[in-house]
Amino acid sequence: MGKEKNPRRVADNEARSKLRMLRTSPQKLNLLAQLIRGKKVDKALNELTFSQKRIADDVRKCLQSAIANAENNHNLDVDELVVAEAYVGKNLVMKRGRPRARGRFGALRKPFSEITIIVRQVEEQA
Repeated sequence: MGKEKNPRRVADNEARSKLRMLRTSPQKLNLLAQLIRGKKVDKALNELTFSQKRIADDVRKCLQSAIANAENNHNLDVDELVVAEAYVGKNLVMKRGRPRARGRFGALRKPFSEITIIVRQVEEQA
């Protein structure tokens, strides 16, 4: 008597990957999510490889993880994968400070965020 298997959180033709605790603001991370949303995975990987954004390497690794999940865990064809969803969420905010003039304290907020990428297999129309 083992435990029952957890139900899948995505459809049968989808795979997902989530990356947490990225040291950037959600607003900046969302710019990269918008860049790859709806594109074929090879085109999206190309965009992230040559992007000038600092966090683009981490997003590329997350996309590669989603592709590997699709190929190894769900037996999906890599050539037919499309980035179906890419969404960003907030995570913790480190609160730091800096002394200012006349005994005051200037607050510094250092935000963290997370990204979830879902890839979907779509058959190409001939």
